[in-house]
Amino acid sequence: MNGTIRITKLSTTEEAQILNAAFAERYPWYTEGEYFFNCLEENREGQRITLIAYYKECLAGCCHLLYESKYPYFRDHQIPEINDLNVFPEYRRMKIASRLFDEFEQIASDTSRYIGLGVGLYKDYGNAQRMYMSRGYIADGNGITYENVPVVPGRSVVVDDELLIYLVKDLQK
Repeated sequence: MNGTIRITKLSTTEEAQILNAAFAERYPWYTEGEYFFNCLEENREGQRITLIAYYKECLAGCCHLLYESKYPYFRDHQIPEINDLNVFPEYRRMKIASRLFDEFEQIASDTSRYIGLGVGLYKDYGNAQRMYMSRGYIADGNGITYENVPVVPGRSVVVDDELLIYLVKDLQK
C-alpha cells in the first residue's frame, strides 16, 4: 500500500487552489478563501510545512507542521506542532495519516527532541486520539484548553473543536 501513497510539500499556487477547491467541495464548514494561499506563503517563509497526501495519484488530504505554535506551552518550549490533519473520508483507514506523521516526525527530529499536537475531546476525534496514543503521543501534563487557554476548574466551556488536550512525543525514544 505504501507505493500507492505519495506525499509532497505544498509549493505552488496551483496546489493551494486545488486544496482550496477540494475542501470547499467536501466540507460545508469550509469556505473557499485565502487559507491555503496563506499556508503557501508561510511555507515559503519557513514558518510551516504543509504536506499533501495523494492516494493512487488522487488528492487524499493534507496536514501542517507549525514551527511556532499558537499554544503557549509549545511556543515557549520550541515544540513544533502537527496541526489540522485532514484525510478525506473516502481515504481514511489506508495509513495516509500515519505516513504524514512519519514525515513530520522525521522533519521535526532534525531540530527538536519533541513534537506535539492538539486533539479534540469529543467522539468525532476518537479515531485520532487512538492513533496519536498508539504512536507514542502522551498528554503534556497541562490539562485541557479552550482556544489555547487552560480550562479553569469549575468554569464552563463549550465542547467544540476549540476544546483540546495537547500531546507530545519524545522523538529520541
